[in-house]
Amino acid sequence: MKIVRYMDTATNAAAFGIVEGDTVFAGQGDIFTGLTKGAKVGPYNDVQLLAPIEPGKVIAIGMNYLKHVKELDASREVPTEPVVFMKPQSAIVGPGVAIELAYPENETHYEAELVVVIGRTAKRVSEADALDYVLGYTAGNDVSDRVQQMAGIQWIRGKGYDTYLPLGPVIETDLDPGNLTVQSRLNGEMRQDDNTNGLIFSVPFLIEFLSDVMTLNPGDIIMTGTPHKVGALKAGDTIEVEVGGVGTLSNPVVNRA
Repeated sequence: MKIVRYMDTATNAAAFGIVEGDTVFAGQGDIFTGLTKGAKVGPYNDVQLLAPIEPGKVIAIGMNYLKHVKELDASREVPTEPVVFMKPQSAIVGPGVAIELAYPENETHYEAELVVVIGRTAKRVSEADALDYVLGYTAGNDVSDRVQQMAGIQWIRGKGYDTYLPLGPVIETDLDPGNLTVQSRLNGEMRQDDNTNGLIFSVPFLIEFLSDVMTLNPGDIIMTGTPHKVGALKAGDTIEVEVGGVGTLSNPVVNRA
């Protein structure tokens, strides 16, 4: 099932929907306990899509593809356990919303990622059972100001600016997270092109690891890391992130006013 969150023009409020083919239908019920198809909303391309979830927590994993570990710093060691950081909910934007570069003079990178959406409360979950706690998967862009990121011990400053976390376009509930393409295209040109079978720490392992540290609640998201060939953004660019089975997340880039 493909779940979207969209702006309902009748109520001027966010609502969940179900995508079938090229059509969005209103969602009835709760996305965590069972969403069913309601009335037709309209053609997919005509519906104003929002970020598909409003997470309570945004947990991110750094350096989770081998080639990416070395591409920014050849002296980096391959992690022996997940590198965990957080991003604020205020960084989230949906499809089509502009990424606003806070400091255009700084090198600010796109990072295409598979994003896990938690569907059930997970506390000290085993790797074997981990996927039972997943609602589905979406695409994300962990936009990162490298100057600010590397200026301190913690990364949140460089990764936490408003608009630095595009998400979408849908949550796909029926995917194998261990074998998905993860790509980015800058102005239509392929930049990143990898597969989640190259993750150093798999999705089930990450859920086990993280749920031992903190309770994962329905709607929380885990950003699983980006492949190699990240690169800089500038005003006027359009960056696309595509995850196999999820679709394409596209965002223009502007300078912050």
